[in-house]
Amino acid sequence: MRCPYCKADNDRVVDSRASADGFTIRRRRLCNSCDRRFTTYEKVEQAQMRVVKKDGTRVPFDRSKILSGIFRACEKRPVSKQEIEDCVDRIERQCADAFDKEVPSSMIGNLVMHELRELDQVAYVRFASVYREFKDVGQFLDELRPMLERKSGDNS
Repeated sequence: MRCPYCKADNDRVVDSRASADGFTIRRRRLCNSCDRRFTTYEKVEQAQMRVVKKDGTRVPFDRSKILSGIFRACEKRPVSKQEIEDCVDRIERQCADAFDKEVPSSMIGNLVMHELRELDQVAYVRFASVYREFKDVGQFLDELRPMLERKSGDNS
């Protein structure tokens, strides 16, 4: 592995650990040339999944699009980058488990909505307003009502 600092191709692994989900290996490496440490991650490469959009076109699955949408929804919210990465990992895994080669974009959107509902309700409503294309305040209220009823039921 090439050192990101000095570009030398002379390093050794000093620590290796499996992630909590068991799908990634984190390796701490030490460059033998400049003595700096860096981290690498190893994942199983899966066959490239394709997303079937509403209009029927097919595009390569792009994890960064999901990350970007969730980051936007969570902007200025108390949600860590790691929590967002974990959400996207779960979404990606669920898509791979449920679909062999092609996943409908609607499925991805619904998985994102589910993850955000559990993670942060404000981020959930932000994402829902764009994903479901809310046209007026009434649609916001329709989305909020079940959440508010659930919350008031928890307080009883």
